[in-house]
Amino acid sequence: MTGTLAAEGISFAYPTRGFRNKQPAETLRHVSLRISPGTSTALVGSSGSGKSTLVRILLAMAKPSTGTVSLGARDVAPGPVRTLRWYRRAVQYIPQNPAGSLDPRMTVSQLLMEPLRQLRVEGNHRDLAAQALERVELPARAMHRRPGELSGGQNQRVAIARALAVKPTYLLADEPVSGLDLPLRDAVLELLDGLVHEGLGLLLVTHDLTTAARMCGTTAVLSGGSTVEQAPTGQLLESPASPAAVALVQASRGLQLPAPLQAVAL
Repeated sequence: MTGTLAAEGISFAYPTRGFRNKQPAETLRHVSLRISPGTSTALVGSSGSGKSTLVRILLAMAKPSTGTVSLGARDVAPGPVRTLRWYRRAVQYIPQNPAGSLDPRMTVSQLLMEPLRQLRVEGNHRDLAAQALERVELPARAMHRRPGELSGGQNQRVAIARALAVKPTYLLADEPVSGLDLPLRDAVLELLDGLVHEGLGLLLVTHDLTTAARMCGTTAVLSGGSTVEQAPTGQLLESPASPAAVALVQASRGLQLPAPLQAVAL
């Protein structure tokens, strides 16, 4: 499904427990974000700024207190599995430490075909799984292996292939390279960058402006649950306008703006 993925005026508060008359703690306040196919947007902010909560809302895993999430002309909200299959096919998630999300008891073939079955994707599932594996440049023989028989970098690619197997329009990637050493980081980022150039929309959640600069044309800065700045990434790095963005830029001292990613084999 095509169309803009949009969050408009999102607020969210976790309920407080054990304290009478205490107001819920507001985690997000009037956050808006729009992503289009073939573009990459970074969502940056320090720990506790609300990034993960916003991603849960974008994935229809949590309901905002106010505001809406939409894809194209259709609004999205948490609900029964059957009512969200269309959305799960269009919007896929790559979790933090994606390799850790793979069931070690399953083969790569089983891992890739599981979401195809759950989302009732049409077509030959074995062929779709093979195409996804080829897209992340893993050999066909990997289909018969289990995560424990693959390298860390290969498992990262399997996790991305699992998201790609359903042929989504958007990927939401939550710190997908935070646990990798530098060569593997470069290789995974290069892969994601190539997918954007193929037409996917990418939301890259990170605390690292270096990664944002290398990957994303636009960067949104969350601080205290609010969007305090949203601008072209180069502009934000050169002239940050908010204290939160200034702090992130200072933490990324020595940043090189954006240079071509170096190809590294995984």
